[in-house]
Amino acid sequence: MSTATRTTPTGTGRPGSSARPDGPAAPARAASRPPARAWAVGRVASWTLAAAVPLLFLGTFFAWPVLALVGRGFLPDGALDLSGFADVFSRPRTWRIVGLTLAQGAIGTVMSVLLGVPGAYVLYRCRFPGVGVLRAFVTVPFVLPTVVVGVAFRALLRENGPLGFLHLDGTFAAIVAALVFFNYAVVVRTVGGLWQRLDPRPEQAARSLGASPARAFWTVTLPALTPAIVSAASLVFLFCATAFGTVLVLGGMQYGTVETEIWIQTTQFLDLRAAAVLSVVQVVVVVAALAVAGRARARRERALQLVAPGSSGAGPARPHWAPAVVTAGVLVLLALPLGALLLGSLRTGDGWGLDHYRALGTTGGRNALTVTVWEALGNSLRIAVDATLLALLVGCLVALLVSRRPRRRAARRAVGVLDGVFMLPLGVSAVTVGFGALLTLGHPFGIATDLRSSGILVPVVQAVVAVPLVVRTVLPVLRAIDPRLREAAGTLGAGPGRVLLGVDGALAARSIGLAVGFAFAVSLGEFGATSFLARPDLPTLPVVIFRLIGQPGADNYGMALAASVVLAALTAGVMALAERFRGPAGGEL
Repeated sequence: MSTATRTTPTGTGRPGSSARPDGPAAPARAASRPPARAWAVGRVASWTLAAAVPLLFLGTFFAWPVLALVGRGFLPDGALDLSGFADVFSRPRTWRIVGLTLAQGAIGTVMSVLLGVPGAYVLYRCRFPGVGVLRAFVTVPFVLPTVVVGVAFRALLRENGPLGFLHLDGTFAAIVAALVFFNYAVVVRTVGGLWQRLDPRPEQAARSLGASPARAFWTVTLPALTPAIVSAASLVFLFCATAFGTVLVLGGMQYGTVETEIWIQTTQFLDLRAAAVLSVVQVVVVVAALAVAGRARARRERALQLVAPGSSGAGPARPHWAPAVVTAGVLVLLALPLGALLLGSLRTGDGWGLDHYRALGTTGGRNALTVTVWEALGNSLRIAVDATLLALLVGCLVALLVSRRPRRRAARRAVGVLDGVFMLPLGVSAVTVGFGALLTLGHPFGIATDLRSSGILVPVVQAVVAVPLVVRTVLPVLRAIDPRLREAAGTLGAGPGRVLLGVDGALAARSIGLAVGFAFAVSLGEFGATSFLARPDLPTLPVVIFRLIGQPGADNYGMALAASVVLAALTAGVMALAERFRGPAGGEL
């Protein structure tokens, strides 16, 4: 409880004291307050339940499959055998894969930051007509399924594509460009969200003292933005290093990464020991990236407390020409793959038309598919609904848990550790999770039904992948809530559940709506884990698109482009609708 000064009936007051209960209303107020012991018991029970549900869910459907797969690699005969590390790292192929992973992660991160910071300034610091539309547009690549991103760049860079003369199809440069295309929004939204709320007066003071705009930026604004830039860079590196669908479509076997190598070792070579070693390497990289992002995020939150209220909307009406030119060029480059995807889907053998879209109601040339594209889309929508509901329940409980700041230092450290643990699914290989679930979750806890053949595991694993994004969307809003609001509600007699709904739920409702959009879009486009778990008669749309790309014939490729357009339009529409729920304080990556 805060020690606010309360005024007594005689006009005096002292900190921590309350007014003397005079008059007939005092007994009613006293009776409305719950006993301290009952409140404490209810509070402990509520937090225990809030922690138990996500821990049980992620422990069963994330930690168990991952550890089981790693265990099969390191415990082949029931005894610990670490010779797999020496074996795997003695292969030149492994060092080449690790080098490519680190190279694409580092280059993709640097390029995303260099291009994203000017975009954050233009789209979040400046005011001009249409800025809201442009903010929504730069988010579209991030929510596109990775398979669709790969297909779009293939359509742009292939021999008869708009940029085919560059001869970049299947090159390392094409992969990096696709990763920057995908992650540009991470930098823009993360850095722009802070830049929008920075007090402009320190920079204005530097300018009034004779500093040039460039010097004022380097000496005043950039240091304030550094925590957000580091946080965004850490997340971009994580997304680049664990990219799967995009790299698989564009790079294939020649430019594989640790993520694609895990998939190859498990599906083609059945070498679980090599897959386990690579999974451990990837987990170490992910934990390091999350640790850096967490420290940067904590510094960022402390900086936001210093923002002067009412000054966040201040800023130039028009941006400076240099960042405006860079941002305009990036927006054109973002539109090129999407335009190439649409044009390629309309191109037929003898001109232009909707033939490829009409073919979506068939199983493709030479019956390349077991179901039609529309049936696969129906499967994806049903699975995405189930996955979104699960991710929303678990993610909101996690956000509620880690948003609290306990008074005890040990408790604060425990909350920080839980925050990092709950974010691990964001970076751990979805291939590892999917293959581990395939191996371990057939009959968990003695269940008679085989979950692998029932189709239940697909939405569950997709929910595991979506939970971290739900947490990152809802958590900033919950952390911004003044704890005195909860204390006041409890003092007035509200129980823990009523406080949760009336305070946290009401204030976080808009960010929850945005979280629904993120979870639904991620579930629609999830490919890594789903490629292991989807039944042949119930494939999802990303799985069907990948199958069509691997089939010979121009008609099958045209169907893949048309199906990608449908999936891209659907995910963009979902996010456009969800952005309407975005509140002024929430919805950042």
